[in-house]
Amino acid sequence: MVEQQPRPVLDVSNVSVRFGSILACNDISLSVRAGEVLGIVGESGSGKSTLLRCIGGFNRPDVGSVRVRSKSGKAVDLWRADEVARMQLRQAELALVHQNPRDGLLMHISAGGNIVEPLMAGGERRYEKLLAAAGDWLARVELPADRLKSVPSVFSGGMQKRLQIARSLVTQPRLLLMDEPTGGLDVSVQARLLDLLRQLVRELKIAAIVVTHDLAVARVLAQRLIVMKGGDVVETGLTDQILEDPQHPYTQLLVGAALRI
Repeated sequence: MVEQQPRPVLDVSNVSVRFGSILACNDISLSVRAGEVLGIVGESGSGKSTLLRCIGGFNRPDVGSVRVRSKSGKAVDLWRADEVARMQLRQAELALVHQNPRDGLLMHISAGGNIVEPLMAGGERRYEKLLAAAGDWLARVELPADRLKSVPSVFSGGMQKRLQIARSLVTQPRLLLMDEPTGGLDVSVQARLLDLLRQLVRELKIAAIVVTHDLAVARVLAQRLIVMKGGDVVETGLTDQILEDPQHPYTQLLVGAALRI
């Protein structure tokens, strides 16, 4: 008997986005299942961040659908839902790790407060549970327990990234979106952060998308890759397959440039 594949957590169908005369995303379709990481790579202006913002509920596509499967198993079209339903879906099922962690943190609130604020927004008020969640997630992202009451502005860039990850995952979303998650970090800090992200995706069995221009990041995190250029998907497939034997001339240029660095 053939084992049935789990239904995708995310289904994107025929998404197109235009800004004036610029076609930022052109008829893009993709899907991601629980426990899987999809990488989207390409140079600046390729459309990858615009696509991520459509999936995250920030940029409405001109055409197409973005369907997210909730914990209940129901698939909801993010852009056909009303504003309240879309906000609820984003709070419960989606998490975004910003390239600049300051965009995803409340810089004047303690680390512990940052972690539990999404739980409080969802209605949790029990102090003991909030305190336990803050301590648990501080440990899970490998931040010292004595930094619970410190504000993010006194943290290093790598620590801010880790705190943002804890804040993003505390509600146990089904879909994690990452925009250049290691941007601005030195190589040793990048390696530790990538190990942490890979471990958390595996443990929590969440679906994830990572947008990056760094093919080394894509190789570590993503099982599958989409290569974008000028709003189009020019190549897609297994990560190792694409990076070891790129077929499209643009992908060949990207891989060649990465090898020369």
